Formats: sequence, structure tokens, C-alpha cells
Amino acid sequence: MSNGNKLGLAILTSLVVGNMVGSGIFMLPRSLSEVASPAGVILAWVLTGLGVLVTALVFGNLAIRKPELTGGPQIYAKQLFKEGSNLSLLSGFMSSWGYWIGNLAGNVAIITTFAGYLSTFFPILTSEAVLFTAGSFTLRVGNAFTFAVCTLLLWGTHFIILRGLENAGKLNFLATAAKVVGFLLFIIIALFAFEASNILPFAEVKTDAAGNSVGLLGQVNNAAVTTLWAFLGVESAVVFAGRAKKKMDVKRATILGLFLALAIYIGISTLVMGLLSQDALVSSQKPLIDAIEVVLGPIGGKILAGIGLISLFGSTIGWVMLSAEIPYQAAKQGIFLNPFKKENKHGMPVFSLVLTNILGQLFIFSTVSNSISQAFDFVIYIATLAYLVPYLIASLFQVKLTFTGETYVHNKGRKIDMVIGILASIYSIWVIIAGTADIKTFLFGVILLASGILFYPKVRRSQSLTNK
Repeated sequence: MSNGNKLGLAILTSLVVGNMVGSGIFMLPRSLSEVASPAGVILAWVLTGLGVLVTALVFGNLAIRKPELTGGPQIYAKQLFKEGSNLSLLSGFMSSWGYWIGNLAGNVAIITTFAGYLSTFFPILTSEAVLFTAGSFTLRVGNAFTFAVCTLLLWGTHFIILRGLENAGKLNFLATAAKVVGFLLFIIIALFAFEASNILPFAEVKTDAAGNSVGLLGQVNNAAVTTLWAFLGVESAVVFAGRAKKKMDVKRATILGLFLALAIYIGISTLVMGLLSQDALVSSQKPLIDAIEVVLGPIGGKILAGIGLISLFGSTIGWVMLSAEIPYQAAKQGIFLNPFKKENKHGMPVFSLVLTNILGQLFIFSTVSNSISQAFDFVIYIATLAYLVPYLIASLFQVKLTFTGETYVHNKGRKIDMVIGILASIYSIWVIIAGTADIKTFLFGVILLASGILFYPKVRRSQSLTNK
């Protein structure tokens, strides 16, 4: 691989921050207010931050101890079982499949949010005027234009990435730098306009869709999957470890990116609750813009919307790169379909990128009949639960290494790594249990994951031919 396709600390960190601080920062304040009181939201952020911190430490540690295993946390699945066994191949493939599907859903959440913020400049994107009706299906003007915008963004990003990793990485870096500066300005302005009365009552009981009362701990439980969505992408540097200039930069970028994102999320999420009433926040399609307009008026909303569009464009580049890299690296490790190893002259995984975006296009059809907020809520649950399986696998793999002593010449740090691995495993299990409480979401996630079984025989035959 040419040096031009090698990534340094700055770009790796920007990928981590850019992929984490994407659609979540713009839509999560509304999603969280639906399920939790201000106290529940803040507590959920703190617990999720701690859970993701130990998970990030796992990723950073494994990137150093197992540098040959590149492509993301799902790669570690095959290492949990005897090397070369059918169980090792099956677990590696299914984990990669689920992780890939999660990324597809994540792409759609970011792209649909981009369309939502673009509506600040082009209100036609939210028009309820009926374009045509066929039976029970009604296509509205806003949905049609939203679909067109999302499609153009997806395939425009596609062609940018095909031209090479270095240029795409630089665009992501510039977009990330712009949004970090913009969000810091938002935090400073919001501090002066914060209204404590908007977050009162601070710890009220919420009512769920079934009409049941939900206390503080129940609210935190319900918010766990949603807050975790904000941190998906913390493993971005690990996915691109095979393209990093230095392996140590992978761990540094992961931890640095996490702390930057955590500061931004907690700051903005808390301050938005102080700028808008709870009712206004829950009904908002663009909560950050609505919040800043309270302080600066329409011009402030347009400035923030512009920053948001830059941010989401950078995040789209990062996530599409990530999505294509996952099956590409898995195929190179022998646990995915062989065609995904195909590269173009710039060293980019062309087959993986094309197929990933074709499938992403299918997800974008959700914008034709749903509002942006409904589409966002649906895909973040599916994506988050798909991610948790590889996160749990990576944590269990670290625990396994500490038990066997593999890669540990001395016992230095071994006990600490064991504790970190166990805590990260417990965190992943907790969020999986919380997220699968909704049977509809659980069944849909299982169907998406199980669909990979249809392709596993091809992977097994390919691996058998390779071993002959």
C-alpha cells in the first residue's frame, strides 16, 4: 500500500470524532427527551460514557497486542475458537455480517439527518403536499425531495471515496475541524441563554407508549441504546488499523476522539434542554437549530444549519468509508465473500463500496413514507444492536487473552486489562438486554443478522479451496 493511503494520528482522530459526532448530536436531544427526564438523560450519558470508555480501552489494547487482526472489532470473533475450525469461520463471518448491516443502517441515519437540516434552507423538503396516492400509499412532496437529496449525497460520497483514501480522509478532517469549532461556539452561546426552568421537573416520572409509568432507573435503561448510538464509530481507528502509519496511533486516536466527543455530547445535550421546553424538544425535527433560534433568531439557525451540513457531509464520508472497509478487511482475513477483496487502482475496495451503497440505497427508501425523525429512530435501534455483538466479542476476546496470558510476556497490566475486559462485556450485555426489550426491534434485528446464513456456504467453500 502506498504511503498516500496511510493514515496518521490527526486523520485517525478525525475519523473517530467525525463518525461519532454525526447525526446523533443533531437528533438525539429530541429522541432522549421522549424516553427520559433531564435527570435520566444526564445519568444515561454518564453511564454510557463510562461503558464506551472501557470498550475503547479494549479496542486500543487489542490493536497493539494483535496488530495482524485489522478491520474492526468483529474480526476478533474467529479468535474466540480454535483456529481453522468451522466454528471459528462461522463466528467471524456472522459477526462481520452483523457489523456491516449495522453500518448500512447508520449511514442512512446520517444521510436522512443531512436532508433534515437542509430543509432549513429549502422548506420544500418538509412539504406535506400530496404528490400522488396509490391505494393506501401516499407520496408527499417533502418525502420525494428528501429521497432525492439522500440519494445524491450517498452516490456523490461514493465517487469521492473511489478517488482515494487520502483525499477522502482530508475532507473528513476539514469537516470535523469545522464542526468541533462550531459546536464549541454553540456551547458558549447556550451557556448565557440557559433557562433552568426548562429542565424542571428535573426527575419526573415518564409515561411509555403503553401508558405505563417509568421511573428514573427505567428511563436510564430505555435511553441506554439511544445514548450508545452517539458513540458508535469509536472503533473507527481500529477498523482502519491496517492503513495506520503507526499502530500506537490507533489507541491514541480512539481515546482522544472519545473524550472530545463525550465533552461535545454532554455539553450540547444538557444545554439544549435548557433552551427549549420539553414539549418543544420532543416535537422538534431540528432540535439544535430550534434551540439556537431562541437565542439568535433565524440567522443563528441558518448558521448552525450550515455547520450541521458540513458536519454531516464529513460524517457521511467517514461512515461510507467505514462501511466499505469492514467486509473488505474481513474478506482479506478469510471470513467474508472473496469478491469483497477487489480494489481499484487507488487501493479502494471498489466491489465492497458499490454493494454497500446499493444496499444503503434500499434503506433510504424508508424516507419515502416516514418522517425524518421516524426514520432516524428506527435505524439507530437496528444499527446500535448490530454493533453491540462485535463490541461484546472484542471485550470477551480481551478477557480470553488475559486468562491465557497470550501476548503478555510479563504480568504487568494483565489484571487491569482483565477488569477492563469484564466491565466492557457487562456493559455490552446490559445494553443488548435493554435494547431487545422491544420485540419488534429484536425480531427485525435477528432477521437481518440471520440473513447472513444464506451466504455462509459460499464463504466456507472459498475457505476450503484456499486451504487446499
